[in-house]
Parts: sequence; structure tokens; C-alpha cells
Amino acid sequence: MQSLIETWFHWVHEWGYGGVIVLMAMESSIFPVPSELVVPPAAILAAQGGGMTLTGVVLAGTFGSWLGSALTYWVALLVGRPMVIRFGKYVFMPPIKVLRAERFMHRYESGGIFFARLLPVIRHLISIPAGIIGMGFAKFSLLTVVGSALWCWVLAMLGQKVGNQLNAQQLAALKMGEGVDLFQLIHAVKQEAVWITLAVAVVCVLYFVAMRLTNPNKPA
Repeated sequence: MQSLIETWFHWVHEWGYGGVIVLMAMESSIFPVPSELVVPPAAILAAQGGGMTLTGVVLAGTFGSWLGSALTYWVALLVGRPMVIRFGKYVFMPPIKVLRAERFMHRYESGGIFFARLLPVIRHLISIPAGIIGMGFAKFSLLTVVGSALWCWVLAMLGQKVGNQLNAQQLAALKMGEGVDLFQLIHAVKQEAVWITLAVAVVCVLYFVAMRLTNPNKPA
């Protein structure tokens, strides 16, 4: 895991916006790249004159999220429900989750897409049922962009705040892309995220209530 984190950080450091786009596209598909490891470090580099701007980081992260989500949406739409049901278990989508996701999308499609963009793990799965049920791509894209932009903005602000707390030696190491304790950096970002914990908890409660209501074992 440490090797992967170092590789991802290297992409952000060396490729700038391109690295952010690629990693956030992966994060919004079936690849397990936590956005918390992408946007905050990029925001710190941007705030310290790393060749990017905070606005650019948010836009790149948002575009990458949309790109990965759109690709997943179209794959799900083109391969169809039977293939997803049959092979979904290999990408963390067993049949029971597919059934719940379908009912969730039918009942709460607009709100479902938006809230899903704010939930860890769920973010990279929600595009599959959206494609399966044939949700309008324009609506899907709009809600994905709005939700992703909000999430990327929150992460960028957290990254900027953490960056302001780093000392000169740590900042120099970060700019050089070497000698950085990335796990310590991640821990610092998580500490600064305390103020959004309540909001995320509320979203999670709403999500699990929706999952309860859309349980396929209960009558509609």
C-alpha cells in the first residue's frame, strides 16, 4: 500500500493536473484510489507554488471524477444488466447490491447520484446502476459534476489548511517529491476533516435509510 501511495503521489507531483485527472478517474471507476490521497497533496503543492492553482486542482479533480464515472456508466449501459449480475461480484457488486442499487436509483435517482458522490466506497459504484437503468446521461453528468466538485473543493480546502501547518523543511521536501512522510500527511488531513464529520454522518444515515427502504426482500 505504501508503494502505491508513493506512486500516486509521484503522478500528482510530476504530471500536475494530468495526474489529478487520471487518479480521480480511477477513483470514480472500479479502481481503489482514495480521493483523500490525491486532492489534498495536490492542493498543498498548489498553495505553495507547485505549478498549479487551487481552482485548477478542484476543476481537474472534478473532471477526472466525471470521466471515470462516465466510462463506468457507459460500460454498464452497453454490457447490460445480465452481465453485471453475472460478473459484478468480481468488482465488488454482488447481485444483492445490484438489486438494491437499481431500486435506489429508480426511487431516488437524482438525489442518489448527488449523495453518492460524497460517500466513500459508494462513489465508485453508483455509476453502474445508473448505466443499468439507462438514466439520462446529461442528468447523470450534471449531478456527478456538482457532487464531485463539492467533494473536491472540501478536500482542497483541507489540503490547503494542512499545508499552512507544514514547516519549511517539509514543504521543501514536498515540492521536491521526496523525503515526505505521506502517511503522516494523510493523518494530518484526516485530523483537519473533523469539522465535516457530522455532515458526512448525516449523509451516511440518509443513505442507509434509503438502503433499508429499498431492500429487495421487502415489498415495494
